[in-house]
Amino acid sequence: MGKRKATDNAGNPNQDLCDFLIELANFEKNVTKNIYKHNAYRKAAGTLSGLPERVKSGAEAKKLPGIGEKIAKKIDEFLDTGKLRKLEDINKDEGNVAINLLTRVSGIGPAKAKELVDAGIKTLDDLRKHQDKLNHHQKIGLKYFEDFEKRIPRKEIERLEAIMKDAIANLDEKYIVTICGSYRRGKEESGDIDVLLTHPGYTSAQMELKKKISLLKNAVDCFKKTKLIVDTISLGASKFMGVCKFPNDTSKPFRRLDVRLAPYDQYYCAVLYFTGSDLFNKNMRAHALEKKYTLNEYALKRLTPEGLPGEAEDVTCEEDIFRILGLPYKEPKDRNA
Repeated sequence: MGKRKATDNAGNPNQDLCDFLIELANFEKNVTKNIYKHNAYRKAAGTLSGLPERVKSGAEAKKLPGIGEKIAKKIDEFLDTGKLRKLEDINKDEGNVAINLLTRVSGIGPAKAKELVDAGIKTLDDLRKHQDKLNHHQKIGLKYFEDFEKRIPRKEIERLEAIMKDAIANLDEKYIVTICGSYRRGKEESGDIDVLLTHPGYTSAQMELKKKISLLKNAVDCFKKTKLIVDTISLGASKFMGVCKFPNDTSKPFRRLDVRLAPYDQYYCAVLYFTGSDLFNKNMRAHALEKKYTLNEYALKRLTPEGLPGEAEDVTCEEDIFRILGLPYKEPKDRNA
């Protein structure tokens, strides 16, 4: 859930093509606010990043899912000239460049970035001089900007996961902890760390706020004691956002950490959803609807004859979701679509 959403395929033979598509996607999201085009570029980049070999032409790319005539033309232009006129024009406009830069700061969205640029704030140095214009989240995003930009190697997340699981087992061994996102999909690096928590003592049937808050707060306090969590962006009833790093290791960068608490009976729908990819989730939801079910991060429900969601199905593992929908189980590493 990092801001840059760069493709994270180490050794991707189409990396330069993916990079320009992601740049175009960011421009459409941050400057023109065209989410349809943003999604189209993202989808095309996702398709290319999953290929084992280099794309030779736009015509070849057009046979792939999510790549139409216009994107194929851009691929041809880039393969022929090594650049893209549309991107060069975008990057000539200092307002566009500034908005794209500022939205890379965690907590700054396109509207806030435009407001800052209109106020004459165009660089990170300008931003540091005008922190009175920023909220708490944005100040933290600025404070750790350079570190948050760095990709997180898989080995580092594995070590953090071990520290986290040890710490929480000492607190209460009934907690279940899963790190989701691209890490769970087997990627070699990630943009941030997404943790999903649950506890058998907390279900959707008895969602007392006190219990919910204390379960998450106790886990966060426990991570703070181990010096894993070093800064807090926000702590709500079911989601913590903050900053973590290796305890007592000054050589490691600070990392963005999200910890979510899900009810025990909804946990595996949440695990599926937060593992992703976005495209994989979209396809799963579409397939569920074809089978007369509705699927989201909370539950899998059969639709009534009137087309309304009925009772939630009993889901005790991810495999249950695939089985109920009549699909073969897909390992997380095969969900990078």
